[in-house]
Amino acid sequence: MGTARYVYWRDGDKFLGYFEEYPHYMTQGESIEDLQANLKDLFRDLTSGEIPGVRRVAELQLG
Repeated sequence: MGTARYVYWRDGDKFLGYFEEYPHYMTQGESIEDLQANLKDLFRDLTSGEIPGVRRVAELQLG
């Protein structure tokens, strides 16, 4: 399946995170392992086409 970069942080007793490519879609977990499991589910949903209008981040070569 490959890899996907994600950003995460701890907020109180929860871990929050999102994928760099999909910064508008966050999830959380009770532990880092729980967060990673939830991120995998989120990635599957985001890439399956089930969620309409998914926003993404991309780079554009200028010049």
